Parts: sequence; C-alpha cells; structure tokens
Amino acid sequence: DSNWTRYVAKNSSYDPYRNAVDFYTRYPADIALAAQLGVNVYRVSIEWSRIQPHPGGWDGNGFAFYDHVLDAIAAHGMRPMITLDHWVYPGWVADRGGWADTRMAELWLTNARKVVDRYASRNPLWVTFNEPAFYIVNELTNGGLSADRVPTMQQRLAQAHNSIYDHIHRRQPGARVTSNIAYTLGTAEPALNGPMLDAIAAKLDYIGIDYYYGYSPQSALTASPADFKKLWNQPLQPEGIYYALEYYARRFPGKPLYIVENGMPTENGKPRADGYSRADDLRDTVYWLQRAKADGMPLIGYNYWSITDNYEWGSYTPRFGLYTVDVLTDPTLTRRPTDAVPAYSAITRAGGVPAGYRPTRAPAACALGDAPTSCLDPVTVPH
Repeated sequence: DSNWTRYVAKNSSYDPYRNAVDFYTRYPADIALAAQLGVNVYRVSIEWSRIQPHPGGWDGNGFAFYDHVLDAIAAHGMRPMITLDHWVYPGWVADRGGWADTRMAELWLTNARKVVDRYASRNPLWVTFNEPAFYIVNELTNGGLSADRVPTMQQRLAQAHNSIYDHIHRRQPGARVTSNIAYTLGTAEPALNGPMLDAIAAKLDYIGIDYYYGYSPQSALTASPADFKKLWNQPLQPEGIYYALEYYARRFPGKPLYIVENGMPTENGKPRADGYSRADDLRDTVYWLQRAKADGMPLIGYNYWSITDNYEWGSYTPRFGLYTVDVLTDPTLTRRPTDAVPAYSAITRAGGVPAGYRPTRAPAACALGDAPTSCLDPVTVPH
C-alpha cells in the first residue's frame, strides 16, 4: 500500500500494476544478466512502503528481501547504488498528507536512517531523491500534492537530503552521495533543477545526471518534454549527453559527474519511427561519454536504464529495457535480449567504443541542451 499503488488504482487510464516484471522473485536472474553484460554498479531502490508498511513498526520480511537482493549484487562482484526515494512512500503516510504534512521530513528521515544503518557497511553509492523536480511533477499529476504546496515539498526534500547526507557520512566514511537530476534543456536547468541544487550544493559528493532526450529548435516545435504518455516520440540526441556533462562541469568545477540514468524508449518494443536502434543509440552515447572524458570532464560512471522493461508513468507501453518483457501478453515474463545486449557486452569487454568509431547519428546543428554554447560552438565529429 503506497502512494503509487493508489495513483494506479484511481486512474482508469493507467495499466494495472499486478506483478509488473516480477523482479521480486526473478531478481537473482536479472542481476546475473547485468553481471554477464559486464556491469559493475547495480542500482536499486529500497521502497519505504515495503519495509515500514505501518507506522508502528518495521517489516523484517521486507528487509530480508533487500538483504537478498544486495547479497546477489555482491555475489556477482558488483557495487550497489542505493536510492532511498524513487517517488514512493507508504499509504499511511499518504493518509497524513504526504509531503504537505509538517511531519513528513522527520518520518522520511526515520526510514532513511534505518536503511542507511542497515546497508552502509555494503559500501554503496547513494542517491537520496530520484529526480526531485519530477518527483514534484509526479505528485502534482497524480493528486498527491496541490500546486500551492510545491515550495513546501521542495524545501522539505532539500532538508531531508541535507540531514541524511550527514548521517550517511557518519555511518560510511568516504561515502558518495547525490540526488540525481533529470536534465532537460540547458536554458531551463536553472529554473527546473536549480532551486534544489542550490539548496543541497554543499552536500553533494558527485553530480548525478539523468539524460534521455535532446531538442533542437526544429524538434522543440513538435515534441513536448512534458509528454509522459508518448515517451517514444521524444527526440534523441546522443551528443546532448556531452552538453549535459559540460553544463554541470562548469557549474560544479572539479565535482565528479555520474550518468545515473540514460536509455531510449520504444513503443511496445517496436522499431522507433526515426529508425534509430537501441544498439546504435548506446554506441553513439558511449562515444560522447568518451569524448567528454577525453576533454577533461570528471565523469566517474554510467548506468543504463534499465536492465529489463519496467513500469513507466502508469504504462507498460514505453520500453526501456536491454531485455524486453511483454508484461501484458506473455504470462511467462520471458526476458528477451534486444540488439543492445551484444553491443553493451562488446563495449564493456573493450573498455568503450573503438578509437575509429563514428556515431551513426550526426550531431544536431544547434542542440538546446546547452544553449547558446551548443549553437555558437557545437561539437563536431572528425572525418
């Protein structure tokens, strides 16, 4: 019982939740698939509603599940990246008003401290809040927050991040902590992600960046960054990840940068209308990551979103997985590899794309991901 399961239940246009891709029982195999790809960091969230389903106590079975997940990650030689809040809180917290409740920050911290105390010894990377700006958007969209309470939620997210940051460092000396932000347009970043980053800037060990879509003046006229119902129509500009890294390298000089999420959506696994394949997008993206590193940007990691298809914005239609899962039509929930699986394995074996690799998709003439820099001094690909 969580805020999110309630949103799904009351919205008739959302696909039913049920067991989704059933990571709950299939996590050993999914984690093994990641290890076979050459992954060395595996990201997972610890859902508050699973470990504290009632205000009066904690669920040992909930913690045992996450113990086993983290054991499997460690058994495959991978480091966990633990997200404390991926937009989900218990139903009993929702009954009290969620982030509009004056007690919310302290309730959240009670849970987060419990998680940190249990798992700090596993030396994870930490993410406090996943995409805080879009966390707020999600709450507004689904009725968990009224518009007049947006500043309050933003303030409480920052307060909670700063408090748990200190607790993590007390329990795990040398820890690395972030709150990952969803990168949109360079011109919009100060308004969208700036307020949160300003409030937590002193307590960020690395800058976690989620990059998916890129916009040029032409594509911005035909695609809205706020259209969460047809994510597969969003334009892809892999070079935009370079601009996103460049933007935050300027804003936080010397601070390590980590791409916490990146990937591409398809509609029910069908080929994209633009003809771009998942494998080509992955290789092109890695090319620009290598360019960023070569140009001195302190990039320390990259996560692909996600190992399997999952549940996005109330729908199973957008497919992001390296392994696709036909949730609504395949009762066996078979994990079927996409063309990006051999591409990913080849990249990890070789330590990147070859020196002579050139992107299949040329850079946009003017990418709005970092305007006006990308228009006045755009990146180019050597001939």
